[in-house]
Amino acid sequence: MAIFASDPARARGRRIREEESTFRSCFQRDRDRIIHASAFRRLKHKTQVFIEHEGDYYRTRLTHSIEVAQVARTISGALGLNAELTEAVALAHDLGHTPFGHTGEDALSALMEPFGGFDHNAQAIRIVTHLERHYAEFDGLNLTWETLEGLAKHNGPVTGAVPWALQACNDQLDLELHTFASAEAQVAAISDDVAYNHHDLHDGLRAELFSTDELAELPILKGCFGAVDELYPGLNYYRRRHEALRRFFGVLVEDVIGFAQARLRTLQPQSVDDIRAAGRTIIRFSDPVFADLKVIRAFLFDRMYRAPSVVEMRARVTRVVEELFPYFMAHPDQLPKQWRKDVEEAQGEVALARIVSDYISGMTDRFALQEHERLIGTA
Repeated sequence: MAIFASDPARARGRRIREEESTFRSCFQRDRDRIIHASAFRRLKHKTQVFIEHEGDYYRTRLTHSIEVAQVARTISGALGLNAELTEAVALAHDLGHTPFGHTGEDALSALMEPFGGFDHNAQAIRIVTHLERHYAEFDGLNLTWETLEGLAKHNGPVTGAVPWALQACNDQLDLELHTFASAEAQVAAISDDVAYNHHDLHDGLRAELFSTDELAELPILKGCFGAVDELYPGLNYYRRRHEALRRFFGVLVEDVIGFAQARLRTLQPQSVDDIRAAGRTIIRFSDPVFADLKVIRAFLFDRMYRAPSVVEMRARVTRVVEELFPYFMAHPDQLPKQWRKDVEEAQGEVALARIVSDYISGMTDRFALQEHERLIGTA
């Protein structure tokens, strides 16, 4: 590994001390615990862009997380970083997402505003430190400091008001929120961008929200389609667009690796702490590629995220969340048995609201729809 990689032999440990595994590093153990977590399995039925049941071929939060992890391992390996830590952060980064993607989060955030708010990154921390309750000696997964730091800061230092769920974790284990995260966590963050920029184009084509010809006029993609047409003239329609998107994927990954290598040569970090203290993100897109991606994201926003069919579904699922929350606030006895003890111990409306928020945010798309129909009526 590179001198600035996160070395498991020098990890800062866990909140609750445990005996180390004889055959797995601490970061491998973190990754395995995340994969076996209930919240990770539920990502199978949570929205990425399209509601989970709208089609078998669209990405869900689970398939997205797996794609992010694979991109992250590739970039991590090219840069000499710790692949297991990178993978752990990548696999866990979306654990805190609500049902119905960002639409569900927007609705829950508005409902939780009087009670401290809701933030999906902070909720991921809450899940792995508190809500997963399978182990005899602790709540959560008792992950290493480095993995928790990566979840908290993979998008950069936490500035301004700290979400309450993150603050609760930080009070027990100082994650040094004012600094940047390790290079491994930064790789997980940029891999998220690589993955969704690629697969949202693929899913949008499958949903016929835009055409291949429109895609072929966008920055970066124009060159990718041109290369495919030159190599494979007359190629089948579906193979042509798959080959072009495959090249687009490669362009993004190679850009990140090349730009990171250049920054690392300039910085010459001698430890992981030098990465944290660099004062800027080290692992990112080059400026030209970032500018091109802004054009692509604007296209996706207009043609996909705000497509009439997507907007119509957004309105429906927003109503589901908006009606489930006050229902459970008024009828906490309707929460499942394993939540009753928390309800009994809750002191005040804020504590109850956070329990209800935990419960709703953990729902899958289909379960939220089923519960709404059972308790309130068809949305």
